[in-house]
Amino acid sequence: MQTLWTGLVGALAMAGSASWGQAIETGGQVRLEWTQAQAGALGPVAQANALQSGLVAEPDSGATLETELRASGHGLTAVATLQQQRWETRTVDGRAWMNELYASHDADSWQLSAGKKIVGWDVGYGFRPNDMVQQENRRTLVGTTLEGRPLLLAEHFDASAAWSFVAVNPTGDRHDLGAKEPALLARYYRRSGAADWYGFARSADRTGASMGAAVAWVADESLELHGSVRHAARMDGTAFSSPASALTSSNPWQAQVQEGVTQALLGATWTNADQISVLAELWWDGSAASDAQWDAWSERNQQLAALTNHGAPAAAVAGNLAWQTQAFGAASSLRRSNVLLRLSWQNGAWQPALDVLFTPADQGRIVTASLTWQGDRVQVQAGVRANGGPENAVIAQLPVRSTAYVMASWSF
Repeated sequence: MQTLWTGLVGALAMAGSASWGQAIETGGQVRLEWTQAQAGALGPVAQANALQSGLVAEPDSGATLETELRASGHGLTAVATLQQQRWETRTVDGRAWMNELYASHDADSWQLSAGKKIVGWDVGYGFRPNDMVQQENRRTLVGTTLEGRPLLLAEHFDASAAWSFVAVNPTGDRHDLGAKEPALLARYYRRSGAADWYGFARSADRTGASMGAAVAWVADESLELHGSVRHAARMDGTAFSSPASALTSSNPWQAQVQEGVTQALLGATWTNADQISVLAELWWDGSAASDAQWDAWSERNQQLAALTNHGAPAAAVAGNLAWQTQAFGAASSLRRSNVLLRLSWQNGAWQPALDVLFTPADQGRIVTASLTWQGDRVQVQAGVRANGGPENAVIAQLPVRSTAYVMASWSF
């Protein structure tokens, strides 16, 4: 498979380089970001550190400098990022990676690509059930170029429809989890009047089949409606695998395949003549922990904290509380039902925005306020995100209570 992969990339590169008179386009961006994080006072991280100070690293603050370099021509596209970070509690960290490196070739109505490429699917803003290839982490504070996936891609276009066929992670191991799992995927797109229709399919050796559909409809000059749904035979997740009331000597949270997972989203965007926009989205994420599982998680936190009053070693209790944080990363959503409201205003070069993610099951909320200024080559963003809700809300128990940020970028 590795030999076949290398051969296909090389063949596409040679095919795409047939027109050697084509100029090589280069460019890039420099980004400087400062983040200031405040640790939460609730939840298992706060409880663990109260028992054993410094056991779990608290949210850090610091600066990040990124230089993104781009080059394309002769059938090849490359995007690389160089990053340096200086944290308040650590020394400078540096690393580099390739965001994209792929060869492509246009053959009439077909376009062929092979290599590492960003392929984003679906129509949602806060959540995308059918993002089957990239599996992007949504709602980051600052939008940056994603890191693509190794893939083979064939796309066919005509006046009103398009087919996409993808083999993602073709040289990966069948036991790889999540976005690294090898899989075969297809997407169908058709424009019908003011509506864009999509169909999705995915097949993998370990997690099986997955089917989905989406639509985006421009109802009039002010209103857009969109929706998406997906059902997967199996999906990777994380689950608690030990007796709920017992102390354990190893991490009780283990990877687990979930059966029969459904995800769905409904949304609308309204924009008036003054460029004031309101976005509303509701989604259900069946891969997230159920209400009963979160109730059991909260009960275990209370039981662990109470064990110190019965002679249990503080270090052991603190370690078990620290492992409870594994539940936060078990799925792309914390709770199964979610509501997102976003208000923004495009006023010349300025764009202020305010959004609230609300979890009805426990009244948790994530509030984000931001301000963006866009010049010809320079962009400046600033904002703050706060996690809150009642004490029993999962969001209120996250390790980070709030994060403030400032980011400046220059394109060249």
